[in-house]
Amino acid sequence: MTYQSPIAPGISFYEATLSERPGYTQLQTDVQADILIIGGGFTGLQAAYHLAKAGKEVVVIDAVRFGDGASGRNGGQLGTGQRSWAEEHEEKLGFDEAAKLFGLAERAKSHLLDFAKTNGIDADFRPGQISAAHKPGYVNAYKAHGNIMAERFGYPHIRFLDRDELSAKLGSSRYHGGTIDTGTGHINPLKYLVGLAKAASAAGAKLYENTPAVEIDSERGHVLVKTPNGLITAGKVLLACNAYIGKLEPVTSAHVMPIRSFIGATVPLGDGSPVIPGGESVDDSRFVVRYFRKSADGRLLFGGREAYTSDNPTDISSHIRRQIAELYPELNTVEITHAWGGSVGITINREPFVRQVMENVTAIGGYSGHGVMLSNYCGKLYADMLLGGSEDLETLRSINVPAFPGGQRFRTPLLFLALTWYALRDKL
Repeated sequence: MTYQSPIAPGISFYEATLSERPGYTQLQTDVQADILIIGGGFTGLQAAYHLAKAGKEVVVIDAVRFGDGASGRNGGQLGTGQRSWAEEHEEKLGFDEAAKLFGLAERAKSHLLDFAKTNGIDADFRPGQISAAHKPGYVNAYKAHGNIMAERFGYPHIRFLDRDELSAKLGSSRYHGGTIDTGTGHINPLKYLVGLAKAASAAGAKLYENTPAVEIDSERGHVLVKTPNGLITAGKVLLACNAYIGKLEPVTSAHVMPIRSFIGATVPLGDGSPVIPGGESVDDSRFVVRYFRKSADGRLLFGGREAYTSDNPTDISSHIRRQIAELYPELNTVEITHAWGGSVGITINREPFVRQVMENVTAIGGYSGHGVMLSNYCGKLYADMLLGGSEDLETLRSINVPAFPGGQRFRTPLLFLALTWYALRDKL
């Protein structure tokens, strides 16, 4: 396996302010398991928790520490629905399939919040999400969206914001209109992940950090996975590597590609700051989406810069500060105390990738920037599938997710060209 480090220069605000982050040992010997899970993010640890609770022998390995990938380093926004709006799904798939996908996403949202409450995980949940149109031509779609969600999909929590009301809620006049969703919110993702890992361990799952999978082989009814210091023999394997699949398994790597996303955290802005006074999270209509929110202690957490290579930039802060200043000119010299990044797994049509990629080996990933609640729920759905069936997982499995074009040699440069074109469209 070619391992790609998820750590950009600098430490995340989440990690720097975490009161406790237990470590887990490195695998040093051969082991056997009913189920091996490769990847210790939301998907892998959720699956481990539910399978171990059901009495299965479960092993989880991760190439680094749990939460060093996208699960512990993301923007923390739950969102509503899938990556595409429900009406977009209806146009492509028909109403019945669109309603299924929306209902699945609502169950995912409820599951995350219920799991945190049941397991005593304080993940700093705050309600509310604002979506903002960065071009005037998008405003009518936002104006219609709330009515469509209420009338066709039974979701009454979204309403339109005109330019003036949006400006007041953001503390910025750079957007042209948008919506506010009171049925969702945002969390500290690393705090949630640490609590999830504790719950999985307490349920009986065996957790190993700093243990990369080097080679995988499915034969004679079981799966062999080689690590640097031990061989794992398992009846079933879940590939929950997402953007960090590397060359471990070629089908997944052809369908789930990494892009790099970066976030900066400012100093606390103070109680009198006009920036997002209601405490909602925010996303905008750019293809290279800008997403931002206030932390529990009043910092602006701002994400927006993306890169389409595996390289880490040498300077994150200045790029993030420049994007902040476009929306909030008064913050053009604000101190950024933490700046970090990592890889996010995307698919060509922005739909989750669920597939059996080898005998007894299932891959789940490609949440395309909408994974906080979906990745967490997909772990539970994988466990449900092994324990008796999962209609929701079958709904995701039925979605056609094409491979990225170009083959192994040209896939990455073609992705770079395509995403650069979309980023240019954002500016025109």
